[in-house]
Order: sequence, then structure tokens, then C-alpha cells
Amino acid sequence: MVRETDKYVAQNRRARYDYLITSTLEAGIILAGTEVKVLRLGLASIAESFAAERSGELYLFNAYIPAYKAASRFNHEERRARKLLVHRRERDKLLGSIKRDGITLVPLSIYFNDRGIAKLELGVAKGKKKADKRASEKDRDWQRQKGRLMRREE
Repeated sequence: MVRETDKYVAQNRRARYDYLITSTLEAGIILAGTEVKVLRLGLASIAESFAAERSGELYLFNAYIPAYKAASRFNHEERRARKLLVHRRERDKLLGSIKRDGITLVPLSIYFNDRGIAKLELGVAKGKKKADKRASEKDRDWQRQKGRLMRREE
């Protein structure tokens, strides 16, 4: 999905802590011209955003893309719902998984691919309980500590 040549615009780093990501997929986003300009400046935030269904289509809700200063009256709405572009089979599969209990679509990152097109990386996720969060934090700390010990021995 995301390659090294792709340029990240916004990342939702909290999502991997709060959710167990079972799979990821790439989706296109329908954006206005001023939104693309703001994304290229790297000013967007997807920390509180989520993807959901509206009239049989997938939309990104609550993503914050601030107004473009140079656009004056032709600006976009900052927190509007943005339509996501995915293949029909993929969309139907995602909508089916959303309807199951506890499954949600979490935006992980927005980036520009090598052709300069804005893409959204979505994660099919299930919410973690407090104990699961503690366990993943404990594992992460152990891996960090193990790396330190291995570096000392060398």
C-alpha cells in the first residue's frame, strides 16, 4: 500500500494504540482544489476522524483540513464529509464488516502517491479494551528494552 516514495501529509498515530488493526486498504478521496493545496502544506489532521456509510457510499467524517489563506471566498468547509473512492466489491465488504459488532474504519494516514494523487490509508479495526492497551504497551516497552540490551552487548 504505502511506499517509501509516498509523502505523508497527516497520520493518526493514536489509532494503532486505541484499535486492533486487522487489515488496511488504500482509498482515494474527493477533494476541492483548496483542500489539495492545504494538504500539500501539511496542515491537515485526521486524529478525531472516522469513515462510515452514508446512502450506500463511504465517507470520511470529521477530518480537519483548515481553510486555505490565499483562496478568500472560494474556500472549502473545514470539517465537511469527504467521499472515499474504493472498488464496489471492496466497499460492499467493508460495509458488511462495519455492520458487525465492534468493527470500525479508522483513517491511519493521508499521503500523496508517486503520481501526486491524495490517498487515504484506512484500517479495519476493532476497539481495544484497557487491558489490551496495557499489554501492547508492555510488549512495546520490552522490545525497546531488549534493543537497548542488545546494543550494550555489542
